[in-house]
Amino acid sequence: MPSTHYLGPADAQKFWRTWTPGPVGALYLHIPFCLRKCAYCDFASCATPHRAPLMHGYARSLQAMVRQVGESGLLDSLATAYIGGGTPTMLAPDELGNLATTICSYGSIQELSCEANPESLTPDHLAALRDGGATRISLGVQSFIDEELCALGRVHTAQKAREALQAAVASGLRVSCDLMGAIPYLTPQSFAYSIEQAIRLGVGHLSIYPLIIEEGTPFYAAVESGEMAQPSEDSEADAMLAAQRILTAQGFSRYEVASYSWPGEVCLHNLAYWNGTPYLGFGVAAASMVDAAGYEKLRQLMPQLPRNASAAARLRLRCTSTAAEIAEACGNLQALQFEVESLTAREAAAEDLMLAARTTYGIGRELQERAYKAIGQEAVDATIDDLCERGLIEQVASGAYVPTQQGWLLGNEVYGSLWDLASDN
Repeated sequence: MPSTHYLGPADAQKFWRTWTPGPVGALYLHIPFCLRKCAYCDFASCATPHRAPLMHGYARSLQAMVRQVGESGLLDSLATAYIGGGTPTMLAPDELGNLATTICSYGSIQELSCEANPESLTPDHLAALRDGGATRISLGVQSFIDEELCALGRVHTAQKAREALQAAVASGLRVSCDLMGAIPYLTPQSFAYSIEQAIRLGVGHLSIYPLIIEEGTPFYAAVESGEMAQPSEDSEADAMLAAQRILTAQGFSRYEVASYSWPGEVCLHNLAYWNGTPYLGFGVAAASMVDAAGYEKLRQLMPQLPRNASAAARLRLRCTSTAAEIAEACGNLQALQFEVESLTAREAAAEDLMLAARTTYGIGRELQERAYKAIGQEAVDATIDDLCERGLIEQVASGAYVPTQQGWLLGNEVYGSLWDLASDN
């Protein structure tokens, strides 16, 4: 069963520094089903009739896949897991609970999170997840204003969101809530109201995302036709600054670009993505990231994967199988198809620098030293110095380089400069 110990930001970072390295530290399972697609959503998800037979076959197949990789030893060092979507709570409570139970039978799980939407979360889901070993529920609320929810294409109402959050908090699970800024009809007052509602309801972790207009979505078509205005960079920045001001005044601390937590409520799984921890993902469009040794272990289970002909230092995989194909596979890993991207040691080091700059822990000395070996000290120091001179990062007492206020708002400039180190041109 997962640990019940709550971690503060410093302890969370220390946890991953002292984690015993293994092939995989984190696991992600993607549930692509939704009651309805939202107007802004370009995620790998699809509107699916409630309790459709496809869902049952898909859930059973994912569970069998976890067992296969677990029994192979790939999950011996597993520390965190996340069931995301889509809408995982479209699955029946027992199916979701069985997934949690199976995950928690491998490794030494410290944290297991599950996403949910208010309209489909039930007391039975909460009980099944808790009994299966889950530690956190993450609710996609987005707003507590009905007009804004309607504009986004969300299914739930503000009242339903309140009821779902209250039930989640009462269940004893840690609770996270997603909200969006710079959305249609949003005002500074309504945005503050939504944040304050989440805090009042007892949420210990919030992620605040700006609205991004993605190609292929109804919002994109509306912007292209002139029916809807493209959110301005100023409105996005204003929303992020307002969220920071309100949350820090209420005792929340930012630990990565979009997430804030009460003391002890940091999401370990989030940090795994930003600190280079190897992870596996199964399900439609799910991503994995492993080193060369971990990839070879995967190839033993899935010989259809291409050989690491270039002896890459890091490999990224993305599952390209459809939900129907995954369900039909009945857990057979060899039936899955993947896109594979290879990264050199230099590219992996640049990626680690870029991802670390998304956190309040920043680019520490140990990471700098690793980057020096793969990229060269002169190039790394020149980029860090340039970002400091531009006021986008600064060195703190620990010696790490962390984003400034301006760096948080102009994150793409920081990430782009660090990723440019991947090339020796």
